[in-house]
Amino acid sequence: MKKEYKTYYKKLGLNIAYYRKMRDLTQEQLAEKMDISQTHISKMEVASVGISLDKLFQLAEILKVPPYKLLEFKED
Repeated sequence: MKKEYKTYYKKLGLNIAYYRKMRDLTQEQLAEKMDISQTHISKMEVASVGISLDKLFQLAEILKVPPYKLLEFKED
């Protein structure tokens, strides 16, 4: 992940956590549905790892939101 995009990854992580909680899913439950570790979900939510488009689309599908919603950032 490039340093100059860290802010975007943080906002993406906040959106992932928001929609996950809206669906009443724990990180562990979401990780199971995605076939990845809970630690990886946690790292995505706190922006310590990047995310591929494939994983973004899979997240959107599981969270039942259009993919653009995960990338729709609130103004600071």
